[in-house]
Amino acid sequence: MDLSQALEVASHTDPGMVRSNNEDSIASVPEHGLVVLADGMGGYNAGEVASGMATTVLTTELRQMLEEHAPHEVDPQSGQKAAAKMLQQQIAKANSSIFQAAQSQPQYAGMGTTLVVALFYDNKVMVAHIGDSRLYRMRGDEFSQVSKDHSLLQEQIDAGMLTKEQAKGSSNKNLVTRAMGIDPAVEPEIHEYDTQPGDIYLLCSDGLSDMVSDEDIGMALQALGANLNLAVQQLVQMANDNGGRDNVSVVLVKILRDYPAGQGLAKKIFGWFR
Repeated sequence: MDLSQALEVASHTDPGMVRSNNEDSIASVPEHGLVVLADGMGGYNAGEVASGMATTVLTTELRQMLEEHAPHEVDPQSGQKAAAKMLQQQIAKANSSIFQAAQSQPQYAGMGTTLVVALFYDNKVMVAHIGDSRLYRMRGDEFSQVSKDHSLLQEQIDAGMLTKEQAKGSSNKNLVTRAMGIDPAVEPEIHEYDTQPGDIYLLCSDGLSDMVSDEDIGMALQALGANLNLAVQQLVQMANDNGGRDNVSVVLVKILRDYPAGQGLAKKIFGWFR
């Protein structure tokens, strides 16, 4: 099912005002409802290698899988959606590729990347994330953060050690507790959400969320939501105007209409995934 008529996608990535190279990587496959954003970390150029490997593996492998298998199918034994299984498998594959490259090539030692992936299908979105790259949703007048950071700061907030207001001034903003490529295996957090026509989903690196408040991001989307290309440019500009201390990446996805799964699709054999 081609989703390019049901979803509008716009994206922009920028090195920011301080750094000369961009270690963020973004990719989308609109016809399959797939968008990916990764924020790399590591030594000289290694971060962009890690994030580039993550987006390349995920888009290449998932495109092929989605051409052959319906993401809304359910495994009768586990009750798991094919979409979740696909994301788990390909994130594991990308993680392994990054980890092996970091182990075998000295110039890439210690490299890793955060990740946020959104896969839209059957009036739903399956979201997988690792680290502090985020997914937000604008629904009507309400703008809210959907994903929850895997970070030291978030753990301190959860433990009651810091309030969200205090966290804004913390020096621990960039300490993630989970990242791709650091260990032989990594556990992504995966959740499914219902979508509605008119929703706007925002994927971003911390270069946006650290530089621009949620309130200001929401106001910009409300003002410019009718023009996604202008909205992504404006959000990146806002981050840069506020200092642009990191690379800034933004992907916006607007739900234009319902996109239910076709009823005529042949049932796929879920054993293919095992």
